[in-house]
Amino acid sequence: MASHYLQSLLGEREKINLVTRHHWFVLARSIVFEAFLILVVFAATIIGTVVISNTSPFKFIVPLVGFVILLIPITTGTRDVLIWTHHQYIVTNLRVIQIEGIFNKNVIDSSLDKVNDIKMNQSAFGRMFGYGDIEILTASELGVNMFKKIDNPVKFKNAIINAKAVLEHAGEIEAPPLETGKTIESKGDIPGMITKLAELRTQGILTEGEFQQKKAELLAKM
Repeated sequence: MASHYLQSLLGEREKINLVTRHHWFVLARSIVFEAFLILVVFAATIIGTVVISNTSPFKFIVPLVGFVILLIPITTGTRDVLIWTHHQYIVTNLRVIQIEGIFNKNVIDSSLDKVNDIKMNQSAFGRMFGYGDIEILTASELGVNMFKKIDNPVKFKNAIINAKAVLEHAGEIEAPPLETGKTIESKGDIPGMITKLAELRTQGILTEGEFQQKKAELLAKM
């Protein structure tokens, strides 16, 4: 369900580079009380059933009451798991998206071309277990997007930086600057553009597939 909703948000030429969530510590902290309560109620139900005599009228009532009580932590724990699963942080080739909510969705996105700075805060404990906070400073009205305790923040930050670099270089290739008083013949510039694409591929900014796609588009114009 979460993946289908994410796909419905994407533009025609938009593709997903990275999807992550809160670190599993966040989920564990949410469900630890429910897990403890389930164990206590289950143990109390078993002990109560054993202690009560077979002839007692409460013999069948104790398991029934225990089952009803167990439904409470199971329900709340399931809700916590669903909330964690549906809270996603996504980096595409055009923007950074935050999605939360199981049925009622709240979506916040920041265009990569408006991202001014990315700050990462990772404690020593966070470095050991692979979580941290990412703060994205943008030129939009929101100004700052804060993602707390996400899984593998270093990878998330690098994904944003790489996607932004590819987007900026793609803009330079598609719309090369004109020198004052000169015109550019598009067909004559195509070999130079392909050379520049090859350099971007060598630097790791463009993938092999992206390079071949751009190259084919340029060759088609010759």
